[in-house]
Amino acid sequence: MTLSFMKDPQYFMTSESVTEGHPDKMCDQISDAVLDAILAEDPDARVACDCVATTGLVLVTGEITTSAYVEIADIARKTIVDIGYDRAKYGFDGETCGVLVSIKEQSADIALGVDEALEHKKGQMNEDDRIEAIGAGDQGMMMGFACTETPEYLPLSISLAHKLVRRLAEVRKNGTLSYLRPDGKSQVTVEYAYGKPKRIDTVVISSQHHPDVTHDQIEADIIAHVVRPVVPAEFLDGNTRFLINPTGRFVTGGPAGDAGLTGRKIIVDTYGGVAHHGGGCFSGKDPTKVDRSATYMMRYIAKNLVAAGLAERLEVLVSYAIGVARPTSVAVETFGTGVVPDEKIVELIGQNFDMRPGAIIRDLDLRRPIYRQTAAYGHFGRTDLDLPWERLDKVDAIKQQAGLA
Repeated sequence: MTLSFMKDPQYFMTSESVTEGHPDKMCDQISDAVLDAILAEDPDARVACDCVATTGLVLVTGEITTSAYVEIADIARKTIVDIGYDRAKYGFDGETCGVLVSIKEQSADIALGVDEALEHKKGQMNEDDRIEAIGAGDQGMMMGFACTETPEYLPLSISLAHKLVRRLAEVRKNGTLSYLRPDGKSQVTVEYAYGKPKRIDTVVISSQHHPDVTHDQIEADIIAHVVRPVVPAEFLDGNTRFLINPTGRFVTGGPAGDAGLTGRKIIVDTYGGVAHHGGGCFSGKDPTKVDRSATYMMRYIAKNLVAAGLAERLEVLVSYAIGVARPTSVAVETFGTGVVPDEKIVELIGQNFDMRPGAIIRDLDLRRPIYRQTAAYGHFGRTDLDLPWERLDKVDAIKQQAGLA
């Protein structure tokens, strides 16, 4: 996405999403279910939990330091069954699959920097500030994004892609399309004119299904019961293409079709490719890992700035060094839509948001078991969930300080 996008009479943007039964998303949910179970007993736990799934087998691995004891294998099995993999004919059965667990403690070298930030070691923080003086759990870049295209401040392409796969799961679970199975994907291509959504060019839906159902029935049913209830009619026209199970058959799905891995759907988790991504995934990581917590804070910042009217599209970038509390850089991009200079926006960010890891954890109340629910259908724009990084509680103050009130 570039500045020219706002001036281009025709521009196409595509985003995808996947159902909770996609093998990568299954692994994300297992990792976050383990994290939630541990945080429920030990809010200060250090967790980096990864999962791999293939035919009949799940491996849960990573680094965990905690005073809690949880049955990781049982958590994995329950998560798999909740998703809908509860019989072998679906390609996977949470009750009978093998579950291997290989966990070790967090590196003591990493803990040195997280437990006490470099600034505190050098006496650069007040002792009263000690509680917020933990260091970043790793180096890296984190991005946040918001725009005015949808009520949830997400790009239209990723918003619709998420809604389509959620609807796909809904009609499977409520029996409307009982022949559907847990694995599935969506993809939406939006045509823009001068930076505004004009029409939907293409909708792609792929869904795992019972072997005896015809492709014609699947196509008709999914268009009628999934696509049309979700995609606004004003964005559809006679040239919109619907590609439903375009290979013609999708019986083998889940880990039996493709191996799954935690953290392999980072663009699905964020902004569908419309905004940049730092590269680190979210699932299975406790909030001392800035890959997760700082990205949530950047979304919180971007959403409040856009809602305050400072820009129609805004991306904020922050970077960290491992063991250091304060960010090493902060930058914004408004794609030509800003109503105040970018340097003023950076100044407003500093006035209204504390980006040290400990402060992020405190202000967003992140030491809680809230993560499994985010591990499918996106971490942002979730109107179905009460997520602290989606609050708009800074809007009035920002407007006042920017002279827009």
